Amino acid sequence: MGPLEILLLVVLVLVFLLIGYLAGKFVEQKRWESKVDEIRGDAVKRSRSVLTGSFSEQIAPYLPGFAHSPTEIRFIGKPVDFIVFEGMDGKEITKVTFVEVKSGKASLNAVERSLRDTIQAGKVGWEIYRPPQPPESKK
Repeated sequence: MGPLEILLLVVLVLVFLLIGYLAGKFVEQKRWESKVDEIRGDAVKRSRSVLTGSFSEQIAPYLPGFAHSPTEIRFIGKPVDFIVFEGMDGKEITKVTFVEVKSGKASLNAVERSLRDTIQAGKVGWEIYRPPQPPESKK
């Protein structure tokens, strides 16, 4: 084999490698494009679920079957959605209830479970905090 034939062989090998590389890039690009639609669809589905849950939390006290008066409820948000002060309308609170709203198949997260367990164990307290008062100025 002469030098010209070797050069031609090297060029052919390089051309085949380039074609293989470009074909591989094309196939990978098409694979990603098909997955992008799937990923976007999943993201939209999850976003809808989160928005539905947030909306449900906000309107829950006004929906049929909610066991508490909306005027006795205070929205907290995290780590629990509402605290109900039963009897507050009558100026005498008789019970305090923590309410977590869940929509669909949602379940309590770890923090919500620990809060539930703490409350059920009776580890609930009461405190009064009085911020320091500025010293009175002398005139």
